[in-house]
Amino acid sequence: MKAQALYARAKQLMPGGTQLLSKRPEMFLPEQWPTYYREAKGAELVDIEGRRLVDMSYCGIGATVLGFADPDVNAAVKRAIDLGSMSTLNCREEVDLAELLVELHPWADMVRFSRSGGEALAIAIRIARAVSGRDMVAFCGYHGWHDWYLSANLAEDDALDGHLLPGLAPRGVPRGLAGLLQPFQFNDVEALEGIVARHGTRLGAIILEPVRSSEPSEAFVAAVNRVTERSGAVLIVDEVTSGLRLNSGGAHLLYGYRPAMAVFAKALGNGFPVSAVVGTRAVMEAAQDTFISSTAWTERTGSAAALATLSKHRDHKVPAHLIEIGRSVQDGWKRAGEASGVDIQVSGIAPLGHFAFAVEPVRLKTYFTQAMLDRGFLATTSFYAMYAHTPEQVERYLEAVAEVFQEIRAAQETGTLADRLRGPEAHTGFRRLTG
Repeated sequence: MKAQALYARAKQLMPGGTQLLSKRPEMFLPEQWPTYYREAKGAELVDIEGRRLVDMSYCGIGATVLGFADPDVNAAVKRAIDLGSMSTLNCREEVDLAELLVELHPWADMVRFSRSGGEALAIAIRIARAVSGRDMVAFCGYHGWHDWYLSANLAEDDALDGHLLPGLAPRGVPRGLAGLLQPFQFNDVEALEGIVARHGTRLGAIILEPVRSSEPSEAFVAAVNRVTERSGAVLIVDEVTSGLRLNSGGAHLLYGYRPAMAVFAKALGNGFPVSAVVGTRAVMEAAQDTFISSTAWTERTGSAAALATLSKHRDHKVPAHLIEIGRSVQDGWKRAGEASGVDIQVSGIAPLGHFAFAVEPVRLKTYFTQAMLDRGFLATTSFYAMYAHTPEQVERYLEAVAEVFQEIRAAQETGTLADRLRGPEAHTGFRRLTG
């Protein structure tokens, strides 16, 4: 197969074979995943071997909220390229985008831009430490690959359990950062209050995703706001994944969090590289007291893409479509599980749904992905809705899901599931690739 040969070459040329762990084929279907695409449009793509597939999986890893190659966003980017995407002067689009983001978040006053979620989160942490004069950070959830975050694993090998991926070692992260990161679990009020009680005078920031696999309880949101104000720590909401899913802005607005900063990336540019740190003037002006600067952040296409994305997102009421499509998929998973007798647990907000097999989860996930690929779908146990997804695509997908669940049940009853796999089982965490 062309894809497998190309990936074998890639692993010899690039450590890990891909630039993003979440795009490694081993995370989906080792030795069978298409890996490379030739073209992508709407909710469909064509792989390098010419197969047309409907993406009902991570859909650009959550970046293409409107759909692949959205015509309005692409047109805005092409105009920016034709006019010149870089010069010695600044582009006015970044001012227009800053005004729009402040309009969408009335509590905020200022914005800084970058190009990826990881670097935007690093910027937010730098600003929080600069304004608070404190180094310690309490965190919940996944917040990227930078040293400030991975340093949590310097103190305890399992510090990031439940937040990141098993098997992730902090090699290359300075040991002098040990002890600066304090993890707590989502909706665990007692754990958060315990961190503040023990480290309040050293706590510079509290960072969390406002919603992920489950919604926050009112008690948790109230506690986050209360302990932040009491301790003087800077509250940062990480909207890299949750942003633009439930509304045309940050999910924190719906739940009542009162942040000093919010970080956006992924969906902000519908796949074009742009990220933003939105914040209050009192906090954001601390960026002037430290050095945060990059030539690439001034490039024009990211701002142009974000303006077009946000404009279409509001005008077309995209969140309502994402919620409707996502709910249809989650309901379909549940129906398929009940009809087949395959035990699954469904979780996540509607536009970012997940399900897990109750028994042999890795083996069943691998077979599910293999069988769905045979039917023309990129699929795993997660689904990130896009505006481009149609009810017809969802209907065909759910028909295939129901068929595959019946196959899984039959294989379980006969003990033949392992025999039906045509390759190794999927990886479940970070694993060094040696071949």
